[in-house]
Amino acid sequence: MTRLLTLLLLALALGAHRPPTKPDFYKTKALPGDGVYSLLRRYNLDRNSCNISKFYALNDLKNGTSLKVGSTYSLPILIYDFDGKTIRGSVGIKDWETAKQIETYNEGMLKDGYRKVSFKKDNKLWVPYHVLNCPDKDVAKASLDATASNGEVNLAVEASGNRKFPIFGKKYEHVPLKSSSLAGKVYFIESGHGGPDPGAMAKVGKHAVCEDEYAYDVALRVVRRLTEHGATAYMITRDRNDGIRDEQFLVCDRDEVVWGNEAIHRGQRKRLFQRSDVINTLYEKHKKQGVKDEDQKLIVIHVDSRGKGEQTDLFFYYHPDDKQGKALAQKMHKSMENGYKKINKNRGYNGTVTARDLHMLRETRVPSAYIELGNIKHPTDQKRLFLPANRQLISDWLFEGMK
Repeated sequence: MTRLLTLLLLALALGAHRPPTKPDFYKTKALPGDGVYSLLRRYNLDRNSCNISKFYALNDLKNGTSLKVGSTYSLPILIYDFDGKTIRGSVGIKDWETAKQIETYNEGMLKDGYRKVSFKKDNKLWVPYHVLNCPDKDVAKASLDATASNGEVNLAVEASGNRKFPIFGKKYEHVPLKSSSLAGKVYFIESGHGGPDPGAMAKVGKHAVCEDEYAYDVALRVVRRLTEHGATAYMITRDRNDGIRDEQFLVCDRDEVVWGNEAIHRGQRKRLFQRSDVINTLYEKHKKQGVKDEDQKLIVIHVDSRGKGEQTDLFFYYHPDDKQGKALAQKMHKSMENGYKKINKNRGYNGTVTARDLHMLRETRVPSAYIELGNIKHPTDQKRLFLPANRQLISDWLFEGMK
């Protein structure tokens, strides 16, 4: 009896100190625009060459192989069972600093939205391959796909592990991943005018107000919402100095550029084709990757200019030959209508959806919708444009209609 009890206690003791089980590798799907480096960059794995080599080995790929959108790939992240006590015991290591590095990585992935819950709740510990298997000085060289082919970083891959997107400005640059519901979908967001062309203008007291600044701010807010949910989102017109702004009166400037850091042409015709050509090039790139037409969308955002006495609700255009664009415009229109009902059910909403043969709808190959945010000269419409809380509401409602 005594011997049996001793054996039982020994078995329990050995079980309590079992070595960690062999871990699996974390898997994820490639998004539009992803190369090996950009995919690894999202998970903060691109700085160590052994992570890159391990990725190719795990997925049986040759160096330089292109990734296929929507395909699942194993990442150099080892998944250990957390024992509920210590990271060192769970992973089978003794070094405290290494354990702290693993803890910091997991906290960062949780903050950025790649982990849904803490490892302390689901008992799954993420351990980057390089932490256990690469020397400290093993740093990867810069990659050709670190930037887009036109030399500018894509919003979808711009963040380097901490999901910071400088284009949104310091206050809003960190964009946690709230969901992956839009992963694999591509959006082109084009705010009207910019550079030498401010668009519609008005004078409000001592302030000059320009269409391009307010269209740009709403567009940025839309792109940020898309980015929160895993979409590939392009800002076609860009201003590196103006992130999302919470002021009523946005300063007019002329330093906007077009995707690829190209100066905006002065002539209207050249300016329009400059943007539509960029959009078509990006569209074709993603089409070759396997992204379907219904998963690519173009949203063009403008502000109208009419007489001071003519108030307008936000309204939409689509090209007569674009059935998908019409459906997109109608869906956003319905979302806008529902939004107004929520904040003031007695107000009503008189926005319209109509067909128009506009350049950005006609010359682009992407299903598209064109939006006029209101009349920049009318006092009521100015409240919609000038108040930052209202610009955010508009962006939220447009986003809901774009999903």
